[in-house]
Amino acid sequence: MAAFFTTYGFLIVSMLLGAMLGMSLYLPLMTGQLSLASPGFYALGGYIAAILSTTVFKPTGGLFPLPLLLVEMIIAGVVSGLLGILVGIPALRLSGIYLAIATIAFVEILRVLSLNLDITGGAVGIFGIPQPFVTPIEIKYLWIVLPLLLVSMGIVYRLERIRVGRAFAAIRADELAADAIGINPTFYKVLAFTLGAVLAGVVGAVSAHFLNTWNARQGTFDASIIYLTSVLIGGSRTFLGAVLGGMVFTALPEVLRGMATIQGLPIWLAQFLRDGRLIVFGLLIVLGTIFFPQGLVKPELLKRWRKGDRTSV
Repeated sequence: MAAFFTTYGFLIVSMLLGAMLGMSLYLPLMTGQLSLASPGFYALGGYIAAILSTTVFKPTGGLFPLPLLLVEMIIAGVVSGLLGILVGIPALRLSGIYLAIATIAFVEILRVLSLNLDITGGAVGIFGIPQPFVTPIEIKYLWIVLPLLLVSMGIVYRLERIRVGRAFAAIRADELAADAIGINPTFYKVLAFTLGAVLAGVVGAVSAHFLNTWNARQGTFDASIIYLTSVLIGGSRTFLGAVLGGMVFTALPEVLRGMATIQGLPIWLAQFLRDGRLIVFGLLIVLGTIFFPQGLVKPELLKRWRKGDRTSV
């Protein structure tokens, strides 16, 4: 087991982080808003943790204290949430592809700022982010990331079943009808957008320590496409689809790179498998929207599964 985690520990933790980032994009989708802003908040949370841990909370020696990591996660979540409100109020007046373009612009603005500010390390980024664990680091991070994923799933699961979740679903089904029955679409859309921002910021804070370095490549348009693919293919009608898609599509580039090393493959195919992941993701989005418009994990599938369990009992 130790050898397994030594080999695949980094990938497993990355998959769990990817699952939470998938949920951060799924939250605005609960109100029917196609937001691609999650990578921006993810990058922001990472920069907050990187700056705090290397300047304000810089340890004088030894390991980085876990309570301070928790403080960084809270600060990253709060700042990302406040920025989410500021961005969400004007941006969520848009919808569909126009909202997607606006949130992509937001991600690019943050990326350009991070490339040109001294506090973010410019194009080089921030290195030597202190670790709260000694080796094997990947196994230790599972004790943070796995509970965080389970708590996030529990919150979203509960959210879908209370009044707020029902308001989200009503707005997604028909915003005008929801407004007519007394639901405030602007409030609930901004709330969903902000919750996604908070989750992405917290994940970014953990990821900065996990990766030990942070730069502008962490929040890019490429990342937006990956997270969008994970939600659309995994399932955009239930958070389980976002979790599954986030895990699968985080691992997919590594799988493709592994396939590229198979003996006997043509050089052009091996090169495509190594460097053409965005093309693969684009093809999957096109094919998925045609053949699986609600994703692989659909609410009807879950209902049939639960009904089968009750029948068997």
